[in-house]
Amino acid sequence: MRMEELLTVIRKRQSARTPFDSKRPIPNEHVRQILEAARWSPTAHNMQNFEIVVVEDDRLLAALAAIKGAVSETFIRENFKQLSFSEEELRKRKVGILATMFPPSWRTPGAKREKGSDAETAGQAGLLQNSSALLVVLYDPARRAPASEGDFLGIVSLGCVMQSMWLTAYSLGIGFQILSAFSAGNVEGEVRRILGVPAHLTIAFSARLGYPLSSPAYLRVRREVEDFTHHNRYGNMELG
Repeated sequence: MRMEELLTVIRKRQSARTPFDSKRPIPNEHVRQILEAARWSPTAHNMQNFEIVVVEDDRLLAALAAIKGAVSETFIRENFKQLSFSEEELRKRKVGILATMFPPSWRTPGAKREKGSDAETAGQAGLLQNSSALLVVLYDPARRAPASEGDFLGIVSLGCVMQSMWLTAYSLGIGFQILSAFSAGNVEGEVRRILGVPAHLTIAFSARLGYPLSSPAYLRVRREVEDFTHHNRYGNMELG
């Protein structure tokens, strides 16, 4: 792959926050390629600190989608700080996301929210049930790099696994969306029960896969290279 092709895949990769075609399964060889990308991802000390559960059974996907769990006030408060309420504001800030990507009650700290309402089901039922597959990435804290306080390098490794799978899925024309709710509170317990996850493993993140019925249409912004690059010494933003 030429450099410009690689950069194009990196630039165009995005979260597929749209319904998928429930009648179009992902070919086994494509699932295998995504897992192969995970296999060759760099991990600290080559500890390969992950396991992946591939969920394709419609009954299991429905059971996971049915799990309910309210979004925490901490999430609402911290998420609010990252929201822009117009595309103009988001373009100016260059970081964060549009408020319209969330249900109304998620955009207002302190707003009344009823458990299971306002799209606050952990499985995001509508999206999950029409997905072709769900990847549940498990983290093994016992497989850690030496002298890595808090296993920071292990967490970085999981990010490498995520990115490798995501880029591979995009290159195959497969939609990919990260779901973090399965690793939170009582929701994680239900996921563990349904999928038989052993006690020594934790759920790092999940990703729903499928073929989008429509192209995701939301504004994506990034800082310019000059905004975050320091030359030789922090604070020197001149690259020459």
